Amino acid sequence: QVQLVESGGGLVQAGGSLRLSCAASTNILWFNTLGWYRQTPGKERELVAGITRGGSTNYEDSVKGRFTISRDSAKKTVHLQMNSLKPEDTAVYYCNARDFLHTYWGQGTQVTVSS
Repeated sequence: QVQLVESGGGLVQAGGSLRLSCAASTNILWFNTLGWYRQTPGKERELVAGITRGGSTNYEDSVKGRFTISRDSAKKTVHLQMNSLKPEDTAVYYCNARDFLHTYWGQGTQVTVSS
């Protein structure tokens, strides 16, 4: 059973930065894609940033130029560097991993950006 454990969330003022980490229990290069999603109450979970096995990345429009997804395969970890944070970035952030058959989720980490 694959486990994903997020860390790094917290409370930050607008304009500040946070770095989220997702530690996997297995080799992350096994996955076709790795990603970070976020969800606020009453809304559907949305993709924030993703990275493929080949290293291609994609970002939700509102975070382009501010967020960066990266991976450290030796440490089996995926990061999301979040800069210039805005109150509208407040959400629970989830790590996601997909292989050919399965989708895996972490438990989520709260990010709160105060104005």
